[in-house]
Amino acid sequence: MYYAIKFGWISTPAPFKNIALDIETLNEGAIAGTYDVTAISFALYPKIRDDFALLRTAVSFGEGYGPKLIKLKGKRLRRNFKVALSGRHTTNAMLFRIAYPEARIVYKNFLDIEKAVLDGEVDAGVLIHESILDFDERLEVESEIWDIWQELAGKTLPLPLGGMALRRSIPLSRAIAIEKALIQAVDVAHTHRGLLAKMLLERNLVRIDAVALDKYLDLYANETSITMSDIQLEALDRLFQIGYEHNFYECPIRAESFMIPHEYMDVRNS
Repeated sequence: MYYAIKFGWISTPAPFKNIALDIETLNEGAIAGTYDVTAISFALYPKIRDDFALLRTAVSFGEGYGPKLIKLKGKRLRRNFKVALSGRHTTNAMLFRIAYPEARIVYKNFLDIEKAVLDGEVDAGVLIHESILDFDERLEVESEIWDIWQELAGKTLPLPLGGMALRRSIPLSRAIAIEKALIQAVDVAHTHRGLLAKMLLERNLVRIDAVALDKYLDLYANETSITMSDIQLEALDRLFQIGYEHNFYECPIRAESFMIPHEYMDVRNS
């Protein structure tokens, strides 16, 4: 999305400066109110809802896949096994903690988790992002966060992973314009995916090769990322309900109630 903006493929209502950080650092930045617009883990959103609106675009949902709990092949995990997760506020961390309440958790940058398992620093780890595509042959999958999600959800729903949030103090008309620009950026990036991927690889702007990038985009940056669908909203509401039922949130919320009201501009201009 950002590179569609950086490369000048769309116009924006304000200059955008990209700060590329791992998701948990961005989650912590959202809690601190560091950024005006930020990527977040969906599981964090109820905790920042008073300060940030939830955006409809640049969303990531798993469809039959998601983070993986991995361990050394043949290793038997005890009930209180030590595990590395990618961050306290991530969606996978919340679902993992519900499924494995006795596990001893340490938090690491997601790029360091595989090595921590291989080195015996932890008994297991949850891989996210491109790490799920190709991990060391000495490792095996103990369980899939997708399976945990389906059991908790009680029906087949896409797995809500991450999205975007925008600071509520931004004037509404500007917030609407920013969201529309981001929707356009995601749409343009998807439409011209081949060209964009080629440019990213040629300029060394990604840390994976062409094959892995193509697979990653298939999974996490596809046509379902452009704007949230009804089933994605249903999945998000179910995630928030599950979090409330397991004491992660003080109350359940409906995602659509915390989104930017685009109808404002229609009323204003009528």
